[in-house]
Amino acid sequence: MPELGKYADAVLWSWAATLGLIALLIVMTWVQSRKAKADHDAIEARRKGKES
Repeated sequence: MPELGKYADAVLWSWAATLGLIALLIVMTWVQSRKAKADHDAIEARRKGKES
């Protein structure tokens, strides 16, 4: 690890915050994707039910 000197705390906390936010965005995207797929499947099921 490179020597960060007196700025080590700020740099490491900035990296931690950045990685945390990226992880949060990935999780939120995954949750929204699952919800959208469930909504889409429900709409398709209703549409297929009306066609029968």
